[in-house]
Amino acid sequence: MTGLLLLLTAALFGPAPRPTAVAPPDSVGQELRGGQRFVKHRVGSGETLFAIAKRYHVKVDQLTAANPQLVNGLGIGQTVFVPRPAVGTTTAKASTKAAKTAAKTGETAAPARYTVAKGDNLFALAKRFQISRDEIIRLNKLPADGQVKVGQQLLLRAEAAATEAVAATKATPEARPEKAAASAPSEPTKPEPAKPDPAKPAQVATVTPAPAKEEAPEKDNAPTRASEVVSRVTETGLGGAIEKSGTDKYLALHKTAPVGTIMQVKNLMTNQSVYVRVIGKLPDTGENNNILVRVSPRALQKLGTADAKFRVETSYVP
Repeated sequence: MTGLLLLLTAALFGPAPRPTAVAPPDSVGQELRGGQRFVKHRVGSGETLFAIAKRYHVKVDQLTAANPQLVNGLGIGQTVFVPRPAVGTTTAKASTKAAKTAAKTGETAAPARYTVAKGDNLFALAKRFQISRDEIIRLNKLPADGQVKVGQQLLLRAEAAATEAVAATKATPEARPEKAAASAPSEPTKPEPAKPDPAKPAQVATVTPAPAKEEAPEKDNAPTRASEVVSRVTETGLGGAIEKSGTDKYLALHKTAPVGTIMQVKNLMTNQSVYVRVIGKLPDTGENNNILVRVSPRALQKLGTADAKFRVETSYVP
């Protein structure tokens, strides 16, 4: 009887609707953490961890790893982070298909570096490794025409270029301040010559002990002085310039010093000194009556004076 009633009902009103399964609540958004994409799923009534894993095609272990709070169990309304493939990645099936296509067309995945072989050109390499020609030029700083040479190493991945740059930075020793150069030995202290006494007449000679070793003239082109242990003659008087002298050497004319004598001349006004070589005797003329020594223009410049006559002190080994 019951079966007959069901058949009559189906004939009059059609088959009875089947009960529909209640789908779990939809995800409530996505989140990117550490480069990994996650779907945020809100737990519904009666859901289990296994059911969520099955819905999103992931493993339970993946869910527990991404959600440490699940050790305390699931709760209605709780948010569960479901790991998803990174943006731009393909499924295993799609990857297999792409690999087969690449095998047919000769395309291969781009290695980090590639050595240019005979017959290679930038267009062929770009097609082969599925990378743009401009990108290869940028990574390797190639000329605009993209010309490459056999045996040349090319970077084909940006991360390889970054790694190489970091390695080069670590290999470069840190700049350290250079040690200061040792200073040249200072000039030995010379015996202080006797101070001129205004009460004494000009050209008064005094004799003081000479050092065992004499210093070389300040300029390379100045002559070497005598080094014998003898008496040193010190005189004070007036100095002047050798007229009509075009030499750039340190020379002097003196009344009594022998030719070739190396003499120290000191300007008592500026306290500047210079070593000169005596090249002759000072002419015994009226204009030289009160002059002790005349020096070349180069030596006069060293003494720091432009006066026609100036107070000097001479010192030399006869």
